[in-house]
Amino acid sequence: MKNDFSQGAVWKNILAQSVPLLFAQLVQLLYNVVDRIYIGHLPEIGNMALTGIGLAFPLTSLIAAFTNLFGQGGTPLFSIARGARDQKKAEHILGQSFMLLTVSSFIICAFCMIFRKPVLYLFGASDGSYVFADRYLKIYLLGTTFSMLSTGLNGFINAQGFPRTGMLTIFIGAAMNLVLDPLFIFVFGLGIEGAALATVISQAASAIWAVSFFFGKRTLYHIKKQNLIPNAATIGKITSLGLSGFIVQGTNCMVQAVCTATLHEFGGDLYVGIMTVINSVRDIFTLPIQSLTGGSQPVISYNYGAKKFTRVRKGIFFMACVGVIYTVAAWILVLTLPHVIVSIFTSDKEMIDAASHALGIYFFGFCFMALQFTGQSSFTALGCTKRAIFFSLLRKAIIVVPLTIILPRLGMGEDGVFTAEPVSNVIGGLACFLTMWFTLYRRLPKTDAELDKN
Repeated sequence: MKNDFSQGAVWKNILAQSVPLLFAQLVQLLYNVVDRIYIGHLPEIGNMALTGIGLAFPLTSLIAAFTNLFGQGGTPLFSIARGARDQKKAEHILGQSFMLLTVSSFIICAFCMIFRKPVLYLFGASDGSYVFADRYLKIYLLGTTFSMLSTGLNGFINAQGFPRTGMLTIFIGAAMNLVLDPLFIFVFGLGIEGAALATVISQAASAIWAVSFFFGKRTLYHIKKQNLIPNAATIGKITSLGLSGFIVQGTNCMVQAVCTATLHEFGGDLYVGIMTVINSVRDIFTLPIQSLTGGSQPVISYNYGAKKFTRVRKGIFFMACVGVIYTVAAWILVLTLPHVIVSIFTSDKEMIDAASHALGIYFFGFCFMALQFTGQSSFTALGCTKRAIFFSLLRKAIIVVPLTIILPRLGMGEDGVFTAEPVSNVIGGLACFLTMWFTLYRRLPKTDAELDKN
C-alpha cells in the first residue's frame, strides 16, 4: 500500500507531512497578510481600512469554523479507515465531507451577505470603519465556496501522503494573490475592493486544483456520485469529530467580535486596527506549530488505526518537544523586535508605538500555545471527541471572553483585552496538555510486546 505511515521513523513521517504543509500554509497566509500589508500602507486611509478588515475577521472565522467542522472532522476518520485498509469506507467519508463543504458554503455565504450590516455594527464598527468593512466583505464572501473546498479538501490530499500536492493547492492561489493584489489595489486603483477581488480569484484557482485532484489518476481515493448522498450516520461521525475544530474557530469568531467591540469602546478605531495587526502577527508565528500538529495528525491517526500504539506515543512526544522549543524561540523574537514587526503592517508612528506595547502583553507566555496545540491535536487524531471539544471551549469561551469583558472595566482599559490571551494560554494550555498526557498518552501500550500480551 502506498504512503504507509506505519513504516519508517515516526519523526521522519511527521516532518515529511509537516514541512510541505508549512510551506503550503505559509503561502496560504499570504492570502490575508499581504492584503493587510498593502492596505495598511494606503495613503491617508490606511489605518481606517485596516480597521475595516479587522471588523470582517469574525465572519471570516465563521467560514473557517464550518470548514473545520466538515474538513477536519472527516480527515481523521478517513486516515483511520486508510490505516485499517478499508478503501470503500475511506471514499465514503471523502464524498460526505465534500458534499457537506459544498452545501454549507452556499448557506453561509447567503447568511453573511444578508446580515453583514447589523453584524458589523455589533462587532464595534463606527460609521467611518463600516464603509471599509462592507466594501471588503461583500466581495470576499463571493469566494466562500472556493475557500471552503480548497481548505477542507486539502486535508484529504495530505492524509493520503501527498503533501507536495497539498502544498500546490495553496501555492497556486497564493501566487496569484501576490500578483493580483498590487495590480488591483494600486495599478487599477480598486483599493480595498481590489484586495478582496484578488483573494476571491485566487481561492477559485486553489479550489479547482483541489477538486480536480480527486477526479484524476494520482489520487488513491476518488469522489464518487454514490458517496454524495447524505448519510446520517456518517455525517454524525464527521460533525462529532470536527466539532472540536469548529469550536476552535467558532470561539475565535466570538473572541474577535468581543475584542473589537471592547476595543472600540475603550480605545476607538485605532485599537481595532491594532488588533488587526496583532492577529496578523499571531497568525504568522502560530503557523509553524499548526503545521507541525497538522502534519502529525494523519500520521498518528493512521498508526492508531493500524494498532501501532508505540508509534502513536512517539509521534505525540515528538510533536510536544518540537512545539515547545519553537514557541519559546518565537516568543523571544517578538519581545526583542516588536517595533520592526509592527512596522511591516503600518507606517503610522502612533499605531506602531501603541501596537508594539500591546504585542508584548499579548504574546506573554506564548510557549504554552504549544501545549494546547499538542493536546488538542492528539485528542482529535485519536477520536477523543468530548475532551477535544471541552478544551476548545475552555481556553476561548470560558477564559478569554469573560476576561476580555471584565479586565478593561477593572481599570486596565485596552490593555485588559490584550492581557486575556496570555492568561488563557497558561491555564488552557497546561490543562489540555496534562489531561492528554495522563488520560491518553500514558494509557497507551509502551511496547509492541506489551500490546501482543494484551
